[in-house]
Amino acid sequence: MTRKLPTGLRAALFPLSIALLLTACGGGGGGGGSSTGTLNLSVTDAPVDNADAVWVEFTGIEIKPANGSSFDINFASPKRINLLALNGGTAEVLLDGEILDAGTYNWMRLKVNATQGGDPADDSYIVIGGTPHELRIPSGDQSGLKLNRPITIPEGNTTSFTIDFDLRKSVHERSGGIYHLRPTLRLVDNSMDGSLAGSVDPSTISAECISGDKAAVYVFEGAGTTPDDVNIDGNDIEPVATTPVDWANSNNSYRVAFLEAGTYTAAFTCDAGMDDPAAEDTLTFVGTTTVTINAGQTTTLNF
Repeated sequence: MTRKLPTGLRAALFPLSIALLLTACGGGGGGGGSSTGTLNLSVTDAPVDNADAVWVEFTGIEIKPANGSSFDINFASPKRINLLALNGGTAEVLLDGEILDAGTYNWMRLKVNATQGGDPADDSYIVIGGTPHELRIPSGDQSGLKLNRPITIPEGNTTSFTIDFDLRKSVHERSGGIYHLRPTLRLVDNSMDGSLAGSVDPSTISAECISGDKAAVYVFEGAGTTPDDVNIDGNDIEPVATTPVDWANSNNSYRVAFLEAGTYTAAFTCDAGMDDPAAEDTLTFVGTTTVTINAGQTTTLNF
C-alpha cells in the first residue's frame, strides 16, 4: 500500500528537491560546478614608436573551462581603448568582479571589432601624425585574439590578470596606409607580478645617445641572457618587455611593470628607434644586468 505524505510536509520538501535538481545539473557559465570565484581582467601595453594612438575596440571575452564548452562574456557596449596610453604600470579594466565557476580554464579569447574598409575610426584604428589609419586585425573580428595560457579561478576568492599588448612587436605597416595588428600577448597573474624601475645616468646618455635616438630598456627572461633586437620572424631570444627612457626632458627615468616574479636580464640601448620587428637589426646595448623581480615589489636598477 502506498502512503501519501501529509500536504504540509510535501510543500516543505518541494523547494529542497528543486535545489538538489539544480545542483545536480550544474550552474553558471563555466566549469559546471556549483562553487564560484571572481575574475578581474585588465589590459596594458608597451609603447610603439611613431604612433599617436592605437585604438582597439573590445566587445567581450570568450573563455573555455577545462571541463566544458567555451562561453561568451559580452560587454553591454563595446570598450574602445587607446592601448598606447597604457604603459609604465597603467592598465584599463575589461572585466571587474566577473563571477565564474571555480576551476581551471584552458584559454580565453578577446573579442574585437576590426571592420575592413570604410571610415578608419569606426572601430579599431591607429593614429599616425594626427591622421587615423585602418587597423586590421587578421581574423580578429571572426576568431578574436586568443591567449592559450591556462588560468585557475579559486573557489570563494578573486583572481586578477593583466594582458600585456606589446605593440612594438605587434603593429606592422602594410601598403596603402593600412596597418595590421598581430598581437604579441602576455598574460600576467597580478598576485605574482612586480616592477623594474630606475634611471639612466646623464653620462651614459651623453656617451651613447645623440639627437633623434630613441632610448629604451629591454628586459629578457633568465640570468645572463645576451640582449638582442625584437625580431618576430626569427628564432632569436625575444625581450619580454621594452620601455622607453624619458631622456629628452632630462628625466632619464623608466619603468617596466607587470613582470612576473623571477630572474631577468635588463639592458639599455639608444637604438630602439631602428629596431624593426620584421627585420634583423644590430643594436648596441650597455649596462647588461641580471635582476630579480619579487611579487608586489619594485626592483631598482640604474644604468
